[in-house]
Amino acid sequence: MSVPPPLTRRALLVATAVAGLAACTPKPTAPPPPDPLAALAARARADAALANAIAAAVPALAPNASAVATARTEHAELLQREVDRERPPSPSSSSSPAPSATPAPSAPADQVAAVKALVDGLTAARQEAIEVVVGVPRYRAGMVGSVAAGCASLVEVLA
Repeated sequence: MSVPPPLTRRALLVATAVAGLAACTPKPTAPPPPDPLAALAARARADAALANAIAAAVPALAPNASAVATARTEHAELLQREVDRERPPSPSSSSSPAPSATPAPSAPADQVAAVKALVDGLTAARQEAIEVVVGVPRYRAGMVGSVAAGCASLVEVLA
């Protein structure tokens, strides 16, 4: 049976330093959950794209569809600015969202179907915003509530 070598002061200092570094090294934190306003911004961009497609495909709806596209584009920009303010994009990415891989929406050529598509999209967007309002801080809730109200008023314009 062999006897272990005696512990030297240097070995003790090295062991203490290693243990101290291990204790001080921060543990990686989980990434924050996705910002709920990002989904609302994406929805607003999709609604604007659909409204623009309908304005081009159904001339009788062009004025109202263009108004919807303009309003939903403003909603998307407003929501995206808040998302970027809360969670600034990394320097390697731009502040604008990445282009989606989904194809451009196809607009129904029938006027009744086109109005229904817009109304359905705006109604769903309003409901999504209402669901988000209860879970965000007050300063964000006002903005999201305004977006929901804007969607409701756009539905009235189309009716």
